[in-house]
Amino acid sequence: MLPAILLLLIGSAASPRAGAVTGQLALLERPGGARRDLGTAIVYLEAVDGRSTDDRGGAPAEASIVMRGREFTPRVAVVRRGGTVAFPNQDPYSHNVFSNTEPVTFDLGLYRRGATRSASFGRGGIYPIYCNIHARMVSYVIALSTPYVAHADDAGRFTLPDVPVGTYRLHVWHERAARASQDLVVTAAGASARVELDARGYVAGAHLNKFGVPYAATRNDRY
Repeated sequence: MLPAILLLLIGSAASPRAGAVTGQLALLERPGGARRDLGTAIVYLEAVDGRSTDDRGGAPAEASIVMRGREFTPRVAVVRRGGTVAFPNQDPYSHNVFSNTEPVTFDLGLYRRGATRSASFGRGGIYPIYCNIHARMVSYVIALSTPYVAHADDAGRFTLPDVPVGTYRLHVWHERAARASQDLVVTAAGASARVELDARGYVAGAHLNKFGVPYAATRNDRY
């Protein structure tokens, strides 16, 4: 019995080897343009102290972005690098999902209500997703190779639990802001961060269709 008791005591006295990373985001906007939609911000960690972060856990291997009411829902989806995103059509007309962003480009073609087509993201990156029929439809797929990823809430708060002790680079992405990064040391007590996202230089603009030309200025929405 004595060895077992000693092992239990040693294990309970040992310092934790992981801590939680918590933080707060702030979005800097031009005067009169403040829209506090921080719920679309994505926060993730990459190790910078020589350790590799495997891609098990964290971001899911599969995700879904639904087309409904001429919108993509959710607007931002995170998937593990090498994962797949499904695009089910729940509208009573056709959609044509595509992305022209390297290194993963795809065109799912035109398909009607009730059908689902998917795309795989074998390389990490941030991929804007569009519909070739409806110019205002925009979403984003973020493919990551780290398990330490979180969506911020509407107030800009985030938590990354159970991060192993070490040195990391914290990255924050938001569709209207310049990407922000900072180094972070995680101890057994965890770590905290405050990050300002600068969206003051953001200018809304129309994207091109899948052929690389502007959408028609007027059209009868026949699909």
